[in-house]
Amino acid sequence: MKSVTTKLEPQKTKKFLYGACAIALVGWFVFRCAAIGAENARAIFNPVRNALDVGAPVYVMEMRRTPGTLHEPIEIKNNRALISATRVGKLAPGQRVGDGEIISVSKNVDLNTGMHVVRTRGASDGLQYAEFQSDGYFVPLAAIDNNAVMVVDENSTATPRNITILRQDADFAMVDGLGDGDVVILSHVDAGDKVWIQK
Repeated sequence: MKSVTTKLEPQKTKKFLYGACAIALVGWFVFRCAAIGAENARAIFNPVRNALDVGAPVYVMEMRRTPGTLHEPIEIKNNRALISATRVGKLAPGQRVGDGEIISVSKNVDLNTGMHVVRTRGASDGLQYAEFQSDGYFVPLAAIDNNAVMVVDENSTATPRNITILRQDADFAMVDGLGDGDVVILSHVDAGDKVWIQK
């Protein structure tokens, strides 16, 4: 009888050790799951989750019909400048150029240069900028992509809006297709992205 008991004790010890290991493993697993859940519940900034929940932070400008000035560069020498046919329509008599003004813009091409001649009065030699002043909606060129801008709709979503560029310079464009109160997104976003306006 004693020999049977001594044979059973190592088996009980083994079972006990296996059971203790299994309980410890399950306990560690439960503890780890609880720790991960607590970590996720904390307010840890996750840009991807934040963009999905709240929206991507964007800079915007609210449209208002305002007076603005666009600048067209011209190189002047002795109150005379040569302009290509694609740019001649952007200049007109009476426009300010530096300290002077444009007095005439030829509609015909100069046969010697293949360019249109612009005559000025009082303008210094060198690179000058002809000013074009008008009331309208002015948008930075960086916000325009394929004749469209992104606007914020009533659901705080980026929505493309087709526009027509009426006139532009190196930085801004005067456009048609926007109205007072439209909010144009200046940051890079894709159509349908949820956004929130950064102050």
